Amino acid sequence: MSDANLNQLWARAVLEELVRGGVRHAVVCPGSRSSPLALACVRTQGLRTWSVIDERSAGFFALGLAKQSRAPAVLVATSGTAGAHFYPAVIEAAMSQVPLVVLTADRPLELQGWGAPQTVPQGRFFGEFARLFADVGLPEASDAALVHLRATVARAVSQASRAPRGTVHLNMQFREPLAPTAEDFDAEHLSALAREGRKGAPLTRIVPPTRQPDPQVLEQVRARVADVERGVIVCGPRDENDGFAEAIASLAEATGYPVLAEATSQARYGGGPATVSLYDAMLRHEPFAKAHRPELVLRFGGGLTPKGPQAWIDGSGAEVVLFSDEGGLFDPAHRASRVVEGSAVAACEALGKGLSRGLGPWARSFLWAEQWTRAALESAFSEDPSLTEMRIAHDVVAALPDGANLFVSSSMPIRDVDAFAPSMGRRLRVLANRGANGIDGIISSALGVAAVSARPTVLLTGDLAFLHDVGGLLTARRSGVPLTVVVVNNDGGGIFSFLPIAQAEAAQKHYEPLWGTPHGVDLSHAAALYQTRFKRPDSPAALRAAVAEGLKGGLHLIEVKVAERTKNVDLHRQLFARMAVSLGEGPWL
Repeated sequence: MSDANLNQLWARAVLEELVRGGVRHAVVCPGSRSSPLALACVRTQGLRTWSVIDERSAGFFALGLAKQSRAPAVLVATSGTAGAHFYPAVIEAAMSQVPLVVLTADRPLELQGWGAPQTVPQGRFFGEFARLFADVGLPEASDAALVHLRATVARAVSQASRAPRGTVHLNMQFREPLAPTAEDFDAEHLSALAREGRKGAPLTRIVPPTRQPDPQVLEQVRARVADVERGVIVCGPRDENDGFAEAIASLAEATGYPVLAEATSQARYGGGPATVSLYDAMLRHEPFAKAHRPELVLRFGGGLTPKGPQAWIDGSGAEVVLFSDEGGLFDPAHRASRVVEGSAVAACEALGKGLSRGLGPWARSFLWAEQWTRAALESAFSEDPSLTEMRIAHDVVAALPDGANLFVSSSMPIRDVDAFAPSMGRRLRVLANRGANGIDGIISSALGVAAVSARPTVLLTGDLAFLHDVGGLLTARRSGVPLTVVVVNNDGGGIFSFLPIAQAEAAQKHYEPLWGTPHGVDLSHAAALYQTRFKRPDSPAALRAAVAEGLKGGLHLIEVKVAERTKNVDLHRQLFARMAVSLGEGPWL
């Protein structure tokens, strides 16, 4: 198809270079100034285009697409404030190393600064959270301009995809005509390179440096591992789908170290026999925690979500080695003596070479504690059929089939899944927005994961996070992507009940309106508004049945009403105490 005008050629060149650089999904928000880009998206082979009305939802939808696929997704917005609504998703992408390409259409220079409608300064919209910003200027029918455009786009997508991954932002000015109106622009004088680029390849292929960790440093760490028996492997949040669970299992067998695997580490569900998942409860048993202080800690992924285990590591006095895939530093207490950048899987394989310690008394002591705390957890649930927040997290995970995706919102759901949903033989992919730890965009993020995955996807979220992104259900309905949303409804911000502000006498009369924030919303109305199948189970069996029904396909909303927030704090403390007491008085080693 020939280009009707210069804007059409300019936009086509951009999308061609993005696809040649690895982009497979475009999320387009409606607008006039961005029309050339929108048309180019749907016309470019190899690209699937999604239409999302709300830019904020679009940003997180694209984040979910890229989070699951590990390839950059492109976002398109019109001029004015539209692109600014991508900001929260851009921050999360920067903090959790997720690749995004943002294209903002803009008005031409002659309309800037003189009160033209829908015109604001768009340069460096995202500040330090963009890995690269470029204003590519107005379309120009010259070889120099088009080749420069193609090279800039190729560079941008490469920048988004290399460590540390994140967002790149290209601002693109367009004059009229914005529609594909025929208008001669002397196309026959352009070279084939300018018009078509290098077919099948980016105009400029930028080869990033190898992600292999330094072999000499790994050998030094391996030698320390060989000397130290009291070591632990700690796995925090990590999105990569690269065989990490198998690599960690092999490393545990070689070193004899137990694996403390957070729910979102991709090393818990389907992990090896050394996996320890109920560490939050067992480390609340002070004598056990003291007796099991490690001398060496091998840390992978981001920082742990629960404070207690992280404080146990930080206060242990152990030598801490942090392995960082993308160069991110997750060590706010500055306990790491060494940070090893590069592929975590490659690091695991190198560290295990020549070691065959096996799971001896040290590791088995952790694994026995895992069994005792798990037995206490299951016993407590068998005695009380109430749908507590802890029970919901446990039962939702237990209801998922092998290979399913679980997206978990920040605040209490991520903590409850981590603390009360232990490892099992089934392999699950568990994701969360743990870069900036916000509760925004949760439905849209989960939907993006579901859209690019052929596997069933469930979102577990709190009621405030749900209401914060309830417009994401519109994106879900329009896209037709199957998703099951389980909302734990305690009518407000339950996590604040665990914090000192809930007990501060001077703040009591302000607590409910400012922190508790009860809303009284009947979520069935949201389900009706967005034509979502709705269930409100009142027992564990009904919850599991509702999840199973949701996994068959379509859009489902499951609301589970739970105990009032103050009582929820007591229930958590009682269950943690019961699990910790199950460890007895020792000795454990």
